[in-house]
Amino acid sequence: MKPGRAAPERYRALDLQAHALLRDVPLHDVWEVPLAPGSRRRTIADLRALMSAEELAEMNPAVRLLFGLRRWLGEVFGWDEDARDAAPSETLACVPAEVLARSDPPPGTPDGPFVLLYALPDEAVSEIRNATVHAFSVLSLVRSEDGYRAIWAIHVAPVGAVTRFYMALIDPFRRFVIYPAMLRHVQRRWAALQDGA
Repeated sequence: MKPGRAAPERYRALDLQAHALLRDVPLHDVWEVPLAPGSRRRTIADLRALMSAEELAEMNPAVRLLFGLRRWLGEVFGWDEDARDAAPSETLACVPAEVLARSDPPPGTPDGPFVLLYALPDEAVSEIRNATVHAFSVLSLVRSEDGYRAIWAIHVAPVGAVTRFYMALIDPFRRFVIYPAMLRHVQRRWAALQDGA
């Protein structure tokens, strides 16, 4: 089965801390990727490692070009200035203390352009806030009869009038180029990880 967009109900049916944390933040889209079984129990840390900036740098040239273009535009227009410092403080105050205490790595760890709010064995939430969006990435890893499946949800809160325009502009690139390529890369690398387990 190929990675692809999933019905929001697939995500909402999962028992996740993120649902309470992000109940007031609009769900933008949901993606799902089936992952091979392995000889040992895998966790969200394995999945996050395959979605790291270093891993994603190995993807196809078109995706690297689009990431580079976004970084350049962010520099030119000042979209990302002080984003990492500004993002997590208010949201972290809303995360239950016991969840923060169990997070590995610790809350506030850089996560590419995002900041990690928490990572539990089967769930991780990261946040980004800049001049275009206030967004959250929710990764969950679910065991299934034939291996695992990863559910990736994106929540987006507007930061002003620019958010709707910005998301409309980037969505075709995200949905038809970047995310499918990212998730195919993760699926291939996960299979290789299982072969080496």
